Amino acid sequence: MTIDVVQTKELHKVDPVFGQLSFDNHEQIVFCNDKDTGLKAIIGIHNTVLGPALGGTRMWNYNSEWDAVNDVMRLSRGMTFKSAITGLNLGGGKAVIIGDAKTQKTPELMLKFGEFVHSLSGRYITAEDVGMTTADMDLVRTVTPYVTGISEDKGGAGNPSPITAYGVFMGMKAAAKFKFGTDVLEGKVVYVEGIGNVGEALVEHLTNEGAKVVISDINQNRLEEVSKRFSADIYRGNDLHSEQMDIYAPCALGATVNDISISKLRAQVIAGAANNQLENELRHGQMLQEKGIAYAPDFLINAGGIINVYAELENYGRQEIIRKTENIYNTTLEIFNKADISDLTTHQSALAIAQSRIEARKSENK
Repeated sequence: MTIDVVQTKELHKVDPVFGQLSFDNHEQIVFCNDKDTGLKAIIGIHNTVLGPALGGTRMWNYNSEWDAVNDVMRLSRGMTFKSAITGLNLGGGKAVIIGDAKTQKTPELMLKFGEFVHSLSGRYITAEDVGMTTADMDLVRTVTPYVTGISEDKGGAGNPSPITAYGVFMGMKAAAKFKFGTDVLEGKVVYVEGIGNVGEALVEHLTNEGAKVVISDINQNRLEEVSKRFSADIYRGNDLHSEQMDIYAPCALGATVNDISISKLRAQVIAGAANNQLENELRHGQMLQEKGIAYAPDFLINAGGIINVYAELENYGRQEIIRKTENIYNTTLEIFNKADISDLTTHQSALAIAQSRIEARKSENK
């Protein structure tokens, strides 16, 4: 009896799932559990109006299971709008596996996860995300066809990170064009927070353009390696957001744009690869607008990765991947101009375009 009472109290500590902003009318949340492999995963299918829900799988050692649920919902919702605004016939989905990818990921665990994906009969198509590799996707492919981002030698589009970074670079240039009057980034001070595969590729683009790049990451060895390769400065302070910079590029996990960071932020542009950068998309989008900071919506400019893996489903080649990714520049500029004349935040402006495409498809299907 005591245990039941304690459990009830614990449940009351969090808001109902259906009441979360991140829930936003999700069609399906699937909890996957396998005792033998230790798999604990959650698959979120937000919306399938435009097509099957496609989104990567993230393996992360969450502080709590509730954090994992909220993360998968926020990410899945973001994928819906990412595909919609990019013009892809895909819905939004995402998956998270709870655990340390370095110590707890095994072939058996990945195969079991693939079986859960397969059980959804194509409503959800997976791909790689944080903590995953192309090799992991190749393994999942042995038990289900509902996976993208497999190796090029196996007929896939390969690692999506370089294309994701190129799309972010295009979006950043468009934001610079709007804010500074030129999309030339030579001489601009850009702080890149998070030097994973996407962050590193973005640093390369910025360095080639002549930007002054400062990098930050929790992995010191990674920092030293990337700094040496591209002659980027390493940020060694403890208050990055208060530093003088032209562009802030968050490329790690989400919610780094929040009450505290916005109050300190001296950048004029935010354009990065991380998903869900705004901790609260309504309040923080408004705060950025009031402060005059040009925010390039993350779900738009980091869409290069899904463009890359979508190629596997539609059988288009490298040239079309690049063309679609470069078009992120035009769409980003359109968003800034639309927001400017309508007094919307850029996030609201981008969301409105994505939602209108979904609503139009709903009307067609009636």
